[in-house]
Amino acid sequence: MCSIVGLQGNVKANEIIKMLKTSKNRGPDSSGIYLDKIYENIDLDEFEDENSYSIAFGHNLLSIYDKNDRISKPQPVANDNLVLVFNGTIYNFQTIRNFLSKVGVEAEITSDTEAVLYLIDFYLQKLDLLKAVQSAIRLLDGDYAFAVWDSQNLAIARDPLGVKPLFYAQNDDLKGFASSKLSLKEVGFADINTLKPEHILYNWEDISPIQPIYEKVFEGDVIKIDKMLRLSVIKRVSDLSEIGVIFSGGLDSSYLALLLKEMAENIPLKIKLYAVGVEGSKDVESAIYASKFLNLDLEICTLTEEMIRKALPSVVKAIGDDNLMKVGVGLTTYFATKMVAEDGIKVAISGQGADELFGGYKRYVQSFIDGTLNYDIREDISNMYHVNLERDDACSMLNSIDLRLPFLDKALVELVLNIPDNKKIVSMHDDMRKSILRKLAFEEGLDYEIAYRPKKAAQYGTGIDKILRKKIIKDTNLAGFLE
Repeated sequence: MCSIVGLQGNVKANEIIKMLKTSKNRGPDSSGIYLDKIYENIDLDEFEDENSYSIAFGHNLLSIYDKNDRISKPQPVANDNLVLVFNGTIYNFQTIRNFLSKVGVEAEITSDTEAVLYLIDFYLQKLDLLKAVQSAIRLLDGDYAFAVWDSQNLAIARDPLGVKPLFYAQNDDLKGFASSKLSLKEVGFADINTLKPEHILYNWEDISPIQPIYEKVFEGDVIKIDKMLRLSVIKRVSDLSEIGVIFSGGLDSSYLALLLKEMAENIPLKIKLYAVGVEGSKDVESAIYASKFLNLDLEICTLTEEMIRKALPSVVKAIGDDNLMKVGVGLTTYFATKMVAEDGIKVAISGQGADELFGGYKRYVQSFIDGTLNYDIREDISNMYHVNLERDDACSMLNSIDLRLPFLDKALVELVLNIPDNKKIVSMHDDMRKSILRKLAFEEGLDYEIAYRPKKAAQYGTGIDKILRKKIIKDTNLAGFLE
């Protein structure tokens, strides 16, 4: 929901400013930097500083929370020598704040960023920075990337599934990190790395987690899945008054919309569905049917070749890849979140992750036959961050939309990974797949046509892939947009 950047070495302030300007779409509401001190709410076009620094942070804010006890505050933030920049959302914010109060932390904590800062600071009283960050992360439930500096050491961390992006690079003079590859390219970095989920970059050394989420093994309880998914959705809309749903009318997005609608009966939450596709496409037809069944407002972006051509340069550049499949899905996310932004909504929900978690892809049937389904799903979950998540984040952030993914809740993922394979795919002839999720959705209230709609990938269901292949790539060099 924001942009964080940082440089260490012989740093010029204008380099941080360049990085922030490149990623301003990620946080249009305010900008701040840390040099020898914090400068809040700066004008990126007017800020001037000719001095050199050993380390500098920058932050662009996408303001989402505005209640008295929880607000989105300008960054960086500091406490004594500890300085932090943060991108993301802490879903157990109230729990962390209550914990800090009980252990004697007297600071007024009204933002997710402050909760992380003071949690690390609490552990730093007895531990070094690396162990303090590791201890803090064990308590955090959220999607995040952050960097923290204690005047001697630097720690950069990313959430357990890699929902929020974090890239880093170094050359002879500088080391840097950023939420966007483009920010690092802007100041001359060429060989850019991705920080893996749940890893910590400590003084630029990559520290692996003791046991990644996709390696945990225990006996999973099928009965808990519905409850865990509900809790995941609740956490992601807590303290929000409105939410957009990236909607195809398929199983995943319809199930989420159904759960949101049930929640809205007890809390003030405005829900709106957003569908994308060419005229007469499968996704548009299904979205119309499902929205009427759910009795929820639906807005449709009817795509044309001209619209796709116009959006291609920025989408391909944001993704950093000219792969047609990635571009097709990225365009879907881009056009959907564009509608969300035009309605003044800042947060959207997506069903991303359900296919990997519950065995939705056609290739998983062969995995089931080969007896490798559980292994293959775990592998896919471990690689989602650079296959799908960074793409979706980049495309939604082109429209300054924070994309939240209930199917990728840490506790839910741990549980479903340990559900027996035959609950996800029931036989070698299971053309529908995701059996347990379809059954839950049907029992919860979706009609059969929605719950058992065959999967169709976004780039095909929207009709985008057909336009790309038959009309656009014949006279367009997608790779040229990456130069």
